[in-house]
Amino acid sequence: MTSRRDVVTALGAIGGALPLATAVRAQGRTADPALIVSTWDFGAAANAAAFARMKAGGSLLDAVEAGAMVPEADPENHSVGYGGYPDRDGHVTLDAVIMDDRGDVGAVAALEDTVHAISVARRVMEKTPHTLIVGEGATRFARDQGFPKVDLLTPAAEAAWREWLKTAKYQPVANSENAGSARRPRGGALDHDTIGLLARDPAGHLAGACTTSGMAFKMRGRVGDSPQVGAGLYVEAGVGGATSTGLGEEVTRVSGSARVVASMRAGLSPQAACEEVVKHIAALRGNAIKGVQVGFLALDPRGRVGAFCLLPGFTYAVTDLAGRTRVLPAPSLFRA
Repeated sequence: MTSRRDVVTALGAIGGALPLATAVRAQGRTADPALIVSTWDFGAAANAAAFARMKAGGSLLDAVEAGAMVPEADPENHSVGYGGYPDRDGHVTLDAVIMDDRGDVGAVAALEDTVHAISVARRVMEKTPHTLIVGEGATRFARDQGFPKVDLLTPAAEAAWREWLKTAKYQPVANSENAGSARRPRGGALDHDTIGLLARDPAGHLAGACTTSGMAFKMRGRVGDSPQVGAGLYVEAGVGGATSTGLGEEVTRVSGSARVVASMRAGLSPQAACEEVVKHIAALRGNAIKGVQVGFLALDPRGRVGAFCLLPGFTYAVTDLAGRTRVLPAPSLFRA
């Protein structure tokens, strides 16, 4: 296993005195090997935090945790962490998972009153014999581990919830997750989603994280794909990692991220693997997914990236070894 010193030395040699990740929009795919990738426009800030942590000597797990913590703490992001939209009963509940390519994993679901679900998930991995703790047990575990109790329902999220209550329309909206729309209350519409983050070191070792406040105005107790290993996130040594975005129920039906990694293990490129699972979902579900967004993002040990989705609108952030970040549009199976 590559040491932290090896990672820092390699990053320093490649990145030099270049500034940390600066995001720019680009229309083509990055040709440089990727170091960190994440879902949506707001992934650029997460990538910057992850890159900084790696340059400071952090492990891959440290990096993906630091990256995921950025949107978790952003009250303007209504699909992740503090400021996330509540369930239909007015409770903000969080789901998160963290995983490395040795099979170490920790996750929480339906966690309440705690900003950094990703950090609680890491404690599950490191401090318990379990991989997933849910609900009241997850919240109690967070308190026992010293995480402060925080009211997650911000005034803006509460206002959006009360507006939603006027119609209580329960229907997913494609691409509600991106920076342009996830920050705006949609009234009767249903906002949902996550940030998924994958990182590798110069030796090709991998880790990933995924965190979300889940589907806005969901039924109490609903858990989507995000904290489920093999659905929202999967990482395998020597093969690659994948994470998902969009309507979690559709990802969970096919164990989406594990399927992407399995296709990579069978010889498909990250791009081809993402395309395979999206096309499978479309063929399997037919009209049931009309107007629904599902997308996948993948990274292999060489830094090759894949991204594909059902509908236009899914974006992802890619940071290379020099700390340069680009936000790219993912190709889609269908037109808008």
